[in-house]
Amino acid sequence: MTELEPGATTTAEHVVTEGDLASALSAVDHFPPVFATARMVALMEVAASRGMLPVLGEGELSVGVSVDVTHSAATPPGSTVRASAKFVGVEGKLYVFEVTAEDEGGEIGRGIHRRAVVHADRLLAGAARRTGRA
Repeated sequence: MTELEPGATTTAEHVVTEGDLASALSAVDHFPPVFATARMVALMEVAASRGMLPVLGEGELSVGVSVDVTHSAATPPGSTVRASAKFVGVEGKLYVFEVTAEDEGGEIGRGIHRRAVVHADRLLAGAARRTGRA
């Protein structure tokens, strides 16, 4: 199996649409019309998952286990957000990434994200058992 090199960095980019805004997440609560924290975290996860590709075997995928981020600046619709994930090491079975996100104005968020390698079939079977659909 391939090992990841500390410092290896992968990225993901996304143009912010109306559906990515915090205001689109709820019709009841009053959230602002700026890039949602949940969407920023998702983009960070995509960047980190791309970094995991070299270590995945047949039938395996990586899943997010924990995210500890700060969302420090608002991004309006139409802006391009770029997330970067830098591999920093392994803690037990977890792969640890330093993640950042930026738009045209600079950094909008940063944090630590941990991922694990799982067998896709086992993951889906476990999810089905939880809901009684196995």
